[in-house]
Amino acid sequence: MVLEGRSPTEIARRHGISRSWLYRLLGRYREGGYAALASRSRRPHSCSHRTSPGLEAAIVALRAELAAAGHDAGPATIAHHLGRRFTAVPSPATVWRILRRHGLVTPQPHKRPRSSFVRFEAALPNELWQADTTHWRLAYGTDGTDVEILNLIDDHSRLLLAADAFRTVKGGPRRGRIRFETELERLGVVAKHSTPDYPQTCGKVERFHQTLKRYLAKQRPAASLAILQLQLDAFRRYYNSERPHRALRGRTPMVAFRARLKARPAADLARIHFRVRSDRMSKAGNVTVRYLSRLRHIGLGPAYVGEPVKLLIAGDYVRVVARTARSSGSSSAMPAATTRRAYTRPR
Repeated sequence: MVLEGRSPTEIARRHGISRSWLYRLLGRYREGGYAALASRSRRPHSCSHRTSPGLEAAIVALRAELAAAGHDAGPATIAHHLGRRFTAVPSPATVWRILRRHGLVTPQPHKRPRSSFVRFEAALPNELWQADTTHWRLAYGTDGTDVEILNLIDDHSRLLLAADAFRTVKGGPRRGRIRFETELERLGVVAKHSTPDYPQTCGKVERFHQTLKRYLAKQRPAASLAILQLQLDAFRRYYNSERPHRALRGRTPMVAFRARLKARPAADLARIHFRVRSDRMSKAGNVTVRYLSRLRHIGLGPAYVGEPVKLLIAGDYVRVVARTARSSGSSSAMPAATTRRAYTRPR
């Protein structure tokens, strides 16, 4: 058009372009010659909503800080903590893109969609608690003792009710109920055991074990139970009051726990009659207890004839406690406590 003098309409029709685009090319040619006609990127020169360099640096630094402390360092947690420092906070998706751009996100294989899981959650706080123990080893160079940590989680709010360290949580085997189960029954609390070899039954506390151990692995190895307990107490405060929980829609467990009324034990479960009675084993080696208007005989065997005992009675359970550890001949001494149901052998 410039050199040959042809009309713009003819050139636009021949090359299949619009007249407006032809005039734009003509303007670029007049400004820079043939080099100016090369293809150009359509990317905008500026972006008004792009994250500022200072905020982007804060995201990277916060990621390193949380990871070094053993806390969750995902995009949602980072966005939650940024809200305490900045007025305008990017979304978790934007935080994820920034982390990925800096090479801080490890690609993971495609996971099972959340919609495929059947989830259960108690309707109220204190309606259901999940409890479980996990093992942890004290620092090498002391005694290297393997200890146990008892974690107690509220099913509704995920509030960490307890995280306590013990040498061992389980006691020796015994027949009947242990004292902990009896105390729960007195308070109107129903104790249920999870399905063996099926950790999904207590999935919330099982998953919490991983979170706790990731934190402990970043701390200075504890040389004693007391030091380990201090670490557990510090994590419990952070977990309950500062760490946002994805299952709680970004709320902390403490906020979720305080947001609703608390469940209470059923009144009828707490109506258990308790009494203590001193007695002596009969010539037949048993003691007699009245239960539901009938006499019930609880036999311990002829080896304990005449033995003074104390009966701890809770509903239909009777615990027979020996006052002395007298042995009979070559037989072993009477056990410190033996539990029987009161409805056996009525007369």
